[in-house]
Amino acid sequence: MLGQTLAHHGGPELLELVEQVRVLSRAAVRSGDDAGITALLRGLDAGAAVSLTRAFSQYFQLANIAEQRHRARELAASRPEGRGRLHRLMQRLAVTADRAEVQDALSRTELRPVFTAHPTESSRQSVLAILRRVADALDRGAPDESLAALVDLLWQTDELRPGRPTVADEARAIGWYMEQLGGHAVPDLLGEFEREVRAAGFDVPDGPSPLVLGCWVGGDRDGNPNVTPAVTREVLELYSDRAVRIQEGLVEELISELSLSTRVIGVSEELRSSLARDRRALPDVHDRFIRLNAHEPYRLKLSYVLARLANTRTRLRERTAHVPGHDYLGPHGYIADLALLDRSLRAHLGGRIADGTLARALRSARAIGLHLAELDVREHSARHHAALGAVYDALGELDRPYAELTRAERTALLAAELDSGRPLVRRHYGLPDGAADVLAIFDMLHDVQHEFGREVAQTYIVSMCQGVDDLLAVTVLAREAFMVELRNDPRSSVDLVPLFETVEELSQAGPLLDELLSVPGYRQQVRNRGDLQEVMLGYSDSNKGAGITTSQWEIHRAQRQLRDIAAKHGVRLRLFHGRGGSVGRGGGPSAEAVASAPFGTVDATMKTTEQGEVVSDKYSLPALAHDNLEIMLSAVLEATLLHQSSRWDGATLDRWDEAMTVVSDAARAAYRGLVEQPGLAEFFAAATPVDELGELNFGSRPSRRPGAGTPTLEDLRAIPWVFGWTQTRMVVPGWYGLGSGLLAAREAGYGEVLDEMRRWAFFTNLLGNVEMTLAKTDLRIAGFYVAELVDPALHPVFDDITAEHARTLREVLRLTGSPTLLARHPVLRNTLAVRASYLEPLHHLQVELLARRRRTSDPDPELRRALSLTVNGIAAGLRNTG
Repeated sequence: MLGQTLAHHGGPELLELVEQVRVLSRAAVRSGDDAGITALLRGLDAGAAVSLTRAFSQYFQLANIAEQRHRARELAASRPEGRGRLHRLMQRLAVTADRAEVQDALSRTELRPVFTAHPTESSRQSVLAILRRVADALDRGAPDESLAALVDLLWQTDELRPGRPTVADEARAIGWYMEQLGGHAVPDLLGEFEREVRAAGFDVPDGPSPLVLGCWVGGDRDGNPNVTPAVTREVLELYSDRAVRIQEGLVEELISELSLSTRVIGVSEELRSSLARDRRALPDVHDRFIRLNAHEPYRLKLSYVLARLANTRTRLRERTAHVPGHDYLGPHGYIADLALLDRSLRAHLGGRIADGTLARALRSARAIGLHLAELDVREHSARHHAALGAVYDALGELDRPYAELTRAERTALLAAELDSGRPLVRRHYGLPDGAADVLAIFDMLHDVQHEFGREVAQTYIVSMCQGVDDLLAVTVLAREAFMVELRNDPRSSVDLVPLFETVEELSQAGPLLDELLSVPGYRQQVRNRGDLQEVMLGYSDSNKGAGITTSQWEIHRAQRQLRDIAAKHGVRLRLFHGRGGSVGRGGGPSAEAVASAPFGTVDATMKTTEQGEVVSDKYSLPALAHDNLEIMLSAVLEATLLHQSSRWDGATLDRWDEAMTVVSDAARAAYRGLVEQPGLAEFFAAATPVDELGELNFGSRPSRRPGAGTPTLEDLRAIPWVFGWTQTRMVVPGWYGLGSGLLAAREAGYGEVLDEMRRWAFFTNLLGNVEMTLAKTDLRIAGFYVAELVDPALHPVFDDITAEHARTLREVLRLTGSPTLLARHPVLRNTLAVRASYLEPLHHLQVELLARRRRTSDPDPELRRALSLTVNGIAAGLRNTG
């Protein structure tokens, strides 16, 4: 159908060109001789390049839909009688686990996938919407004419955004996925969860949902000046509106369904009393429905519920005050109304009725409430100190400016401040310059909790957390916004979360948490939050700074430290894994990642980010969304109940740790040798399209951290760092250094230990992820970029990359015992091979277009467009960007 569309819109010449390029590409892949394809593409004008690039890009977009549907079919076939991973786990727990421990874990279970809008999703939402319609059409067996029309529509839709998306645009895009999950996959999976728990002989906990959604879009301020308090408020309104509409749909279903009459069956006195209260609060609803529903109390009650939902949406939009009984403040009142109906039904022979739509509505209410997803707020630690510096300097209490204090001095000052209980900011005098914008965020959080309900946003993440003072600073600021009270009537409405990103921060995570929990004021803050401390682990910056091997090892070690320190202080630990889509940013199979965590670090609760193209890949189709959530929920439960003690004896672990430290040290040295090599920054800028990525309108956040002077690798964000290497097929962040590390360990006498370590989940997960990125690496293609775009004086950088690639490939295959990469994963190996010949022309086109772009200071708009389209096409073909 795509071929027909090309011929219809571009004439037979376009289809002939596509076929010619495809033949030459296959020949180049087989023989390595790219002379034919290079000569053909070099002669194309920009307009022809645009059409050709679009043709191959759209091939990948349609192929991706086909692969997703194939995966969905395979998943369905692997679930006999509709029973999957949860069923197997619960049946296993029924036989092997202590009942009381299982019940305790079930009561505390909470998985929270957190959706982010990092600019790794290079496709427009308009394009994704068409592709979703293609998938729906395939699922329902639509006639060919309908599919052909959609392929035509795809061709006639511009893949490129007309401008950089706003934060609200990103919220609408990510909100679509969360709305689909909240309305379908989440309640479906929770229903399956309850059935499997009961079937295994356990009780379903009557409390918070074991699966909730989280989001960063609209709350992630770190480096994004576009996320203002007003924007955050706007985004929360958007999410809330979608959640309330989901609940309204369910309540309307219930009104239609629950036709029970008091002429036939009784109802609880609790329900009768609530109807009397409802009449007083909403007399107009009573007058409208009493004639029809005088003997149908369930319908009458639900009419009041529906009116409150509508009033809630109106109140939030118009920003008026909450009126008890008239609207809802957060989900609790809504849940209470549904639970009241549930109790009445079950007390009057209606248990099977209650297990239908009403149970689904309750599951939805507990999982997404009236807010859809809990928004996290993140800000850089330096911003908090700058605000406090403005406040203290205005007070004039210190003997020198706040900025000149050491970390130890700031820690002592802020700990004493928390003990004092005084208001630090004298708001009636006005806020000092430099503090107003930061305090406005805390004020906004306080206000939205009182307008939307506390669940809407109650996590504040401190990025670049390097000292205890970084958390104490946030505690003081939150106290100033009346969100934290540590003395009289202690309470807190916000979790304060350190984010450890660099390897240096990760290596000190345990000692820092130990010191932090030893500060009486902060320990009271954690006590206020139920003795639960969340800690976020960053994968991107640690990889960018030290390479994948050291990044993964330091994250693993940090988890052990944090586990032990939390236990020492009697605090539960919730780890938040800031994974990206690519392996270089912590990506990879979810279940394996959880299984490879140190024992005891998963304690019934986990947060993990879902970013960029991973969101559409995992959650576009309902079946895949269900499976991904089920895999993660099962993995969290399994780790909690079956991995609380080491699977290996202490001597074995010590031996493996010793060998892994040798591997990590040598891998880091090799990686730092590359990134510190003179000319590396110039090589990266020349060989990759990283500088052109800024023109592609991928996301609302700048690609570089703010700063002055010539841009450097240090101020480049991890996302474009990975994106650039991936576009050229070098994929350096996904494997570089591991080969040197493994070789160094073998040469140091750890060869037999490395063989033993193949039984270690952490090590096998690292090897598996690196093996996958090696399979996506193609240094023959990378060589085109280097030969055409890079100054020959910088070619030694590529020589180092080539040598380390050969070393890593050799060492990984030695440990896997396979003759080729992905030998144990033939389906993945095959799909990568099929895609290779279609990616070939896109890479050649990108090289040619980059060369043209860099020869002119005023490129033709069609040239810019063609270049941007190659980036989209390669991203779609690799199914991985950054």
